[in-house]
Amino acid sequence: MAMAMNVSSACFCVSSYRRSVNRVRAVASEDFAASKIKEDKVQLGGSDLEVTRLGIGAWSWGDTSYWNNFEWDDKKMKAAKAAFDTSVDCGITFFDTAEVYGSRFSFGAINSETLLGRFIKDRKVKDPEVEVAVATKYAALPWRLGRQSVLTALKESLNRLGLSSVELYQLHWPGIWGNEGYIDGLGDAVEQGLVKAVGVSNYSESRLRAAYEKLKKRGIPLASNQVNYSLIYRAPEENGVKAACDELGVTLIAYSPIAQGVLTGKYTPENPPSGPRGQIYTPEFLTKLQPLLNSIKEIGQNYSKTPTQVVLNWLVAQENVVPIPGARNAEQAEEFAGALGWRLTSDEINELRSLALEIKPVIGFPVEKL
Repeated sequence: MAMAMNVSSACFCVSSYRRSVNRVRAVASEDFAASKIKEDKVQLGGSDLEVTRLGIGAWSWGDTSYWNNFEWDDKKMKAAKAAFDTSVDCGITFFDTAEVYGSRFSFGAINSETLLGRFIKDRKVKDPEVEVAVATKYAALPWRLGRQSVLTALKESLNRLGLSSVELYQLHWPGIWGNEGYIDGLGDAVEQGLVKAVGVSNYSESRLRAAYEKLKKRGIPLASNQVNYSLIYRAPEENGVKAACDELGVTLIAYSPIAQGVLTGKYTPENPPSGPRGQIYTPEFLTKLQPLLNSIKEIGQNYSKTPTQVVLNWLVAQENVVPIPGARNAEQAEEFAGALGWRLTSDEINELRSLALEIKPVIGFPVEKL
């Protein structure tokens, strides 16, 4: 009996040791992967700013008009904070927000900038050396005129974020008028040290080129153009925006890169998205999407990757593209990080594109055509 107990005890010790070693190896592997993501950064356009190859969009944080089933509570806030912390743990340190996200203007509960600022402050308490790249955006509202309106809005954003400067400041959409003044305001923000780099969002090819040239005269590079771009929404390839970005050395930041969750395979014709997304991604559309989703899933199995990771990797493979999927919880953030560190083959990239061509694209953000 004593011998049996000794053998059992020895087995337990060996087993415990093995589990301990495996845990150490797993943690070491995760730390190594995170450090690789941190190191593998891309330069944003012609600016000096470098960001991770994939960022996190904070559109849903605090929002109650489009996301979160029109509700925001403590549980959702904790989930958003977990998404932030997990992203940083995984090496993703580029976060995109906007002054209108979660704002009263857009019928939100709490401003996304405010939440992001809190998350950064809390993180720095336990990790003072952490470096987070923040991108936010100016809302080109019709009553806002002139370059000073850009600086005023930026300072209000900085106040909500609790920061003295941000890495990237973007014009959220082209204005109905006053665009030259807005571009002047971006240049002033750079010269005053309030931002490291400037960009635009939802800009057409002609507007992109005009903004690029106007800033160039001041010796300031246009770093980025943030547009709707995914495997099933390839308007930037068709309207000249992607080609212009590549030609001018302007990074394309892709919002809605997983088509607001539709490319994850989570939704089916029997289980469409809730809220406003359900009006866009209808059961009829989801039925036509199934062959593409099946192919995405099959390709992912070859790499032990999820459909989400496959479609994000497809975008990264287009070159000069930084996807910014929205993370609402820790699980999503961790999954997004798994889209990096590997690459689809050319045949797989082309196969997915070929299948996607058979799907009629959904409607985009109307301001893209301004």
